[in-house]
Amino acid sequence: MAAETPRRLRIAVLNRVFSRAGGGAESYSIHVVEHLAARHEVHVFAQEIVHEFPGVVYHRVSRPLVKPRWINQLWYATRTWWATRHGFDAVHSHENTWHGDVQTIHVKPVRGNLLVGRRDGALALAWLKIVTSPRLIANLRLESARFERKPGRAIVLASETLRQQAAAAYPSAGPMMSVITPGVDLPAAGPSPGEARRLLGLPQSGVLMLFVANDYARKGLDALLAAMARLPEGTMLAVVGNPAGIPAYKEQARRLHVAEQVHFLGTMKDVSLAYRAATLLVHPTLDDTFAMVVLEAMAHGLPVVVSGPAYCGISALLKNGEDALLLDDPRNERQLSAALSRLLADTALAAKLSENGRRFARDHTWEEAARRYEALYLSTVS
Repeated sequence: MAAETPRRLRIAVLNRVFSRAGGGAESYSIHVVEHLAARHEVHVFAQEIVHEFPGVVYHRVSRPLVKPRWINQLWYATRTWWATRHGFDAVHSHENTWHGDVQTIHVKPVRGNLLVGRRDGALALAWLKIVTSPRLIANLRLESARFERKPGRAIVLASETLRQQAAAAYPSAGPMMSVITPGVDLPAAGPSPGEARRLLGLPQSGVLMLFVANDYARKGLDALLAAMARLPEGTMLAVVGNPAGIPAYKEQARRLHVAEQVHFLGTMKDVSLAYRAATLLVHPTLDDTFAMVVLEAMAHGLPVVVSGPAYCGISALLKNGEDALLLDDPRNERQLSAALSRLLADTALAAKLSENGRRFARDHTWEEAARRYEALYLSTVS
């Protein structure tokens, strides 16, 4: 007997910036929307839209003030509440808003950063900081409303690590919480590594490490550049991400005498060419709720060196030495260079990480994530 076709829903998706260049949260939202659009009527409400996809209806939300950001957040929340209060089966918010049947949380709650774990004088100082800051007051009020228990509301966290942090900040919301990690679209056949390097203007031979991030400092490029001086001669690094940070890091590479080995590629709309060109991915992040770049690299068969679970959400799902090499302290350039040297010298280890990484990626697809969201939407209208 054929499976019953799910009811076609009219879904509103709230994301201030709907562009892959916006970052991990924006890319997460876009992938889910694209997979849902084939089965449902999806409406996107955003202030910045750099995206086109069949079946998606776009609504541009006004932005009278860019800064201060907290006022714009209040404006966006109010305008989208007014626009989506009727006519939708489900409202899915990726933003700090008080409304939305499904709330997806991508970053550690503000309350957790400011208040959880503080006692006595430190707690008093934290509250003093809050009550004297309109920005913090607004953000905390919106966030508290987002975690408020309501019939039918679902709160989704992008990693188990983030779920634990959110539950510590808002214990009463725990029963509404679930985890839907980012996914990946398994890559189709594409250019060979040599052809990919040619298209990117990179040297044809030699080891090429890949680093992908918009915030170079927070994702660990400082330690990585320092570690490169300890790696075998000829080891290269390709850096993909926000071009605004390139001048300062070019100068840093020059001071460390590795400038000729580092290739800054800037922002890429499609990073798949860089994955095909690379030998491995290195992601010594200092703070990542998940790290989609790691999953994408695994799907392309790249062995990965990444920060451990204390710094990176995906690492809680990975076995050290089996799925990836995990760093206890990504700021330690000696530890980082040792892990990279080990991987570069051990072809059997590299092959094992590549094979296990592909297997891990096959179990974490965007289609599966979209179907789990579909079940949440249907539960809100049942």
